[in-house]
Amino acid sequence: MQKIEIINPADIERRSFEIITELLGDRKLDPENEAVIKRVIHTSADFDYADSLVFSDSAVKKGIGALAGGCDIVTDTQMAKAGINKTILRRLGGEVHCFMSDEDVAQQAKERGITRAAVSMEKAAQLKKPCIFAIGNAPTALIKLRELMDEGRLSPALIIGVPVGFVNVVESKELIISSAADYIVARGRKGGSNIAAAICNALLYQIMR
Repeated sequence: MQKIEIINPADIERRSFEIITELLGDRKLDPENEAVIKRVIHTSADFDYADSLVFSDSAVKKGIGALAGGCDIVTDTQMAKAGINKTILRRLGGEVHCFMSDEDVAQQAKERGITRAAVSMEKAAQLKKPCIFAIGNAPTALIKLRELMDEGRLSPALIIGVPVGFVNVVESKELIISSAADYIVARGRKGGSNIAAAICNALLYQIMR
């Protein structure tokens, strides 16, 4: 059996990021976006994100500023909520919301024949604090966000649009890119709740480093 080097747990992440940098080779990343891109690659082991992640002007800077100012985060899955570093977020004065399992959301979605994700975004629009929206699963959440913005009912601090899948996924992401919102979007079909959480954490870790 091949002998495998046992690495101290504290060194595993550091070494992982060193390997990511090595494998990127001569590829030059925008310094503002580099930490987010590398964190997503670290989470997924997928280097396609070096190309597919797109950012509105100063999106990372604005996201960091919003979090440092105590904004909340709204997600579309409990998995993304679980993956976000809530200890740091609470220290900054924010919290994470996921309304997908709320009884009122489920009831409205059933009565109106729409997804829980869409109703969740309507409920989130009623929050009084500024919010970052981290969407990793439901394209209908992004579609509803665009609708709420166009109606003047919502002004997100940042939209992280990284749902994964095949139905309306690509199109919903393009709706956010073409909006007036600040965004970090994974173009194409790839994404997921883990990617949404990774992007949130990449922003949070830059505040607390």
